[in-house]
Amino acid sequence: MIIIGEKINSSIKNVNEAVLTENESVIKEIVNKQIEYGADYLDINCGTFVDNESKKMKWLIKIIKEVTGVPLCIDSPNPLVVKEGLELLNTSNVIINSITAEKERWELFQPLVTEYNTSVIALCMDDNGIPDNSEARMKIAFSIADKFSTKGVSPDRIFFDPMVKPISTNSQNAIITLETIRNIRKEIPEVHIACGLSNISYGLPVRKLLNQAFLVSAIFAGLDTAIVNPIDKKLMSLVFASETLAGRDDYCMEFITKYREGYFDE
Repeated sequence: MIIIGEKINSSIKNVNEAVLTENESVIKEIVNKQIEYGADYLDINCGTFVDNESKKMKWLIKIIKEVTGVPLCIDSPNPLVVKEGLELLNTSNVIINSITAEKERWELFQPLVTEYNTSVIALCMDDNGIPDNSEARMKIAFSIADKFSTKGVSPDRIFFDPMVKPISTNSQNAIITLETIRNIRKEIPEVHIACGLSNISYGLPVRKLLNQAFLVSAIFAGLDTAIVNPIDKKLMSLVFASETLAGRDDYCMEFITKYREGYFDE
């Protein structure tokens, strides 16, 4: 499982304050903790700073680079912010978050993916929005994969997001997302499949429980990348256990190693 740490996000109160005041120690502590607990990438988002997002993004990248070489996931709806971040990083080992099949967004972000040879999170949505069934989402995924193929972007650089909508608005939303994950894994097996979890439980009590149950189901459906809080030990324990039960942990070695390290609460 590829873990993208979600905690460097200015919508989180303490992160917002740290970015606003340029408090390096707070950011570095969050970075180090996410890495310590297993983050493979760090998602960085300072979208709440609308008027100076670019400046804040470049500051974050600079601070994070002082701490670690762990690759980043640049998360912004502004292509200029993404471009400046890519230029500062000067590496292809980065994920752009995100692109869609929407005409305007595609035309803004696709050139960045090809020019900088990055990976990209691709949302299963188009100009009509997020489809309410798996079949329509699959058509979008096929379309994006085909268009990227003509640009020389290999499937392993694409992280498809099947789109998670709240079950509070439609009791079938989890099922639709899981069907989309299974279908993408079957039809385009070379790609990655990524999603966040929290949308599934929006508006409901005990959200953590629903998020955890959904994560386990998604792993068995074919999810191989999760945008999560890696510091959440219970959630990560479920990742390790589910990967083992899903046959992705040869001879259960990762699970045994984590047990010997005292990672699990018995």
